[in-house]
Amino acid sequence: MEKHDLLHEFPEHKQKIHDLKVSNTHFKKLFDEYHEADHSIHSIESGATSTTDEHLNELRLKRVNLKDKLYTIITES
Repeated sequence: MEKHDLLHEFPEHKQKIHDLKVSNTHFKKLFDEYHEADHSIHSIESGATSTTDEHLNELRLKRVNLKDKLYTIITES
């Protein structure tokens, strides 16, 4: 299974991500939501947790939307 945490997704922005987590409460909130969704997806895909395909797809969509929002903040800051 592929890792989707933000540091793997955007390794070139590692320092920027760290700085934003510390200084921007909105970014930190979105970051935490992204991490929670990614962890849930990984748990389901690894077989540790079971759910419906519909719920898994909803989590994946949520993760993509959060990633887009986070990327926008990273690149505009």
